[in-house]
Amino acid sequence: MGVKDERVERTMAALMRNRMEAYFVETKDEVVQMVGRLLNEGDTVSCGGSVTLAETGVMDLLRSGEYEFLDRGAPDLTPEEIGEIYRDTFYADAFVTSTNAVTEEGELYNVDGNANRIAAMTFGPKSVIVVAGINKIVKDTHEAARRVKTVAAPKNAQRLSCKTPCATTGECCDCRSPERICCTTAIHRFQRIPGRIKVILVGDTLGY
Repeated sequence: MGVKDERVERTMAALMRNRMEAYFVETKDEVVQMVGRLLNEGDTVSCGGSVTLAETGVMDLLRSGEYEFLDRGAPDLTPEEIGEIYRDTFYADAFVTSTNAVTEEGELYNVDGNANRIAAMTFGPKSVIVVAGINKIVKDTHEAARRVKTVAAPKNAQRLSCKTPCATTGECCDCRSPERICCTTAIHRFQRIPGRIKVILVGDTLGY
């Protein structure tokens, strides 16, 4: 077993100790099938904004018509309608998202602008399905915070065309920009409801 395999196994074991289900697939091509296994036909499903979900084909699955999809990315939605989808998400059967980092101690580390993603991960939807490439595995929350500041936040700010210093410099400076996307931090360390959060680790580099 290689170093990479040992790290994945260690992370999965830690997630399960923290009462989160843990799964592993070798490539991104296997993700849609795994997510489908964790959803039920007709489920009301919502999602967080995620490059990973687009890269793996999960967004296409959610829009396939098999589910009642609360689609925040549907065309011509007003800001008010998007806000309503954020609130309706709390009553969804499932919430599908990625994560900024997964620690080897079995924790999920996330930083949001609006906080709708980490709010849904924390409470509301009956099931939360997290898809993460192995590039998001880090040793601990200190390394997770550094990853957000130097990788996830700058790249997402660029993707979303946010007028923030990190979008230009490539590194967080703890700015006070009105368009700042690092506003709320959440660390999921343990689950009161066993198995509510399900983490699919993928043996590919995915997302930011």
